[in-house]
Amino acid sequence: MQNWKKIIKRYRFFGVFLVINLIVLFIYPELGKESFIITAKNLKEMLMVIPPIFVLLGLLDVWVEKETMMKFMGADSGIKGALLAFLLGSAAAGPLYAAFPVAGILLKKGVRLFNVFLFIGAWATTKLPLILFEVSSLGFSYMFLRFICNLIGIVLIAFLLEKATRQEEREKIYEMSQQL
Repeated sequence: MQNWKKIIKRYRFFGVFLVINLIVLFIYPELGKESFIITAKNLKEMLMVIPPIFVLLGLLDVWVEKETMMKFMGADSGIKGALLAFLLGSAAAGPLYAAFPVAGILLKKGVRLFNVFLFIGAWATTKLPLILFEVSSLGFSYMFLRFICNLIGIVLIAFLLEKATRQEEREKIYEMSQQL
């Protein structure tokens, strides 16, 4: 009985949205069908992205020692760690939801919170393929201006988020990352 309660609690949002989708399917059949088609496409996309990310995360977790990661991106890494976090985020491929498991492993390895925020911000806004597309389609001036604005915004947001996170919250974040 206890296992069922855990399963129901874990998947309650999925269940609620499934029920809503079924209600929509019966009331507005065309809209409901379209909703299920979109859901299936999204599920397929996730299943194509998530497994390779988790394989890479497993390799990162096993191959890279915590001390090495702390040296390059930890609390004392300075500008070198920030640049590395930014470059890793910019070079990454895949949708934004794939960045969060990577960020969890970075936290598990002792990476400074500021650098994790930089990594997520770079992943979300400064991917290299996007930059190349912008140069070819919109011109260098547009790409450069957007990149500089994003860079300033990412650094500012990462700084503010790190400062706004209390020490107890940081400790809890790092503690939770050890369970990954």
